Amino acid sequence: MRDQRLPTSPGFWRSPLRGPWFTSVLGLVLLVGITVLFVTGLVSYAAYNPDLSPVNDKTPGKGVLGFYLFSWPTNPVWLYRLTQGVHVTLGITLIPVLLAKLWSVVPKLFALPPARSLAHALERISLLLLVGGALFEFTTGVLNVQLDYVFPGSFYPLHFYGAWVFFAAFVVHAALRVPAAVRNVRRRASAVPEDALGADLVSPRPDPPSVSRRGALWLVGGGSLLLFATSAGRSFDGPLRRTALLAPHGWADPGDGPNGFQINKTAEYAGIRAVETGEEAWRLAVTGPAGTVRLSRGELLRLPQYSAALPIACVEGWSTSEQWWRGVRLRDLAALVGHDDPADVLVESLQRHGAFRRAALSAGQVADGRSLLALSVNGEPLSLDHGYPARVIVPAAPGVLNTKWVARLTFGAL
Repeated sequence: MRDQRLPTSPGFWRSPLRGPWFTSVLGLVLLVGITVLFVTGLVSYAAYNPDLSPVNDKTPGKGVLGFYLFSWPTNPVWLYRLTQGVHVTLGITLIPVLLAKLWSVVPKLFALPPARSLAHALERISLLLLVGGALFEFTTGVLNVQLDYVFPGSFYPLHFYGAWVFFAAFVVHAALRVPAAVRNVRRRASAVPEDALGADLVSPRPDPPSVSRRGALWLVGGGSLLLFATSAGRSFDGPLRRTALLAPHGWADPGDGPNGFQINKTAEYAGIRAVETGEEAWRLAVTGPAGTVRLSRGELLRLPQYSAALPIACVEGWSTSEQWWRGVRLRDLAALVGHDDPADVLVESLQRHGAFRRAALSAGQVADGRSLLALSVNGEPLSLDHGYPARVIVPAAPGVLNTKWVARLTFGAL
């Protein structure tokens, strides 16, 4: 007889809510949700075109884990806005479900003996990796969304490799447990008592219930709905954005006028000084096979100008609606320095602080006629916070690749 005061004893866990039906319902929700999170996460990473190494690729040595990578398209223009918005918003929404699921199975983490068979040992190992991986991925994801960069290293490789460990454990655990989870849900629907199923999650001496299991599920669902309602608005403009109370780019007022839409990093944060962006000081260096040309903002304005309606979407999950950008096509600048056919381009910024002071765009992105070195937005010159004197804007690209305060373009560098 085990000491009932120890967590290794089934009698230690006395909640009447724990049971295979409650756990199985939460598990099936997570089965769908985490699969969508993993797929949209891979899609998000592919959007960086990490094959443009070493500039965009923040995961050196990824090896076979990069098998899925492909050249990111420029159509539809809202593609990254959709995939990353789903990834971040769904991840936040699933937090109550994940915490409830972990709470429901915590007795299994202390169960003895540690392994009763090979299948049981695999399940226990996958469970440990699953719990650790889930906590790591959701914690780092939320910290990144909140712009709290307190990681022991770069967010990108940590989240990338952590996702593979987590999802591998998730697949093993799902293969072992999903059939039983489906049976548990069906049996509950058939009114078969849970304790008749030999469920090891049911307490042998439960406390009196204060809420039903269905009521507990409604509480979890309500928590998820509340998080959704206070975070999803970051993907919209206007009054809906103000509902994103938990988002750093939610309730804040971006101001009025043509430049009155959301920004991620201010010029002050990036270390941009107004003196170096003035007409007398700033020159854009454009380099290619024909050499290097240096263009002032006035000279750029005298080149053929084109307009495109494009949104901005960032890895943190926030986005703006389409703004009207106007400037010089990237493919025209490539032709100016000897590239008759569009080539990839290395973009360098005046920015001093933060990630992606250098970013690369693929030849396909340069070729798109809507890919611009933008000089104005919504009919007015760019503000300093929006990248004055010039910024890159590309359809469907992550926000960090739409480099602000551009100082140099090097075509065919990668």
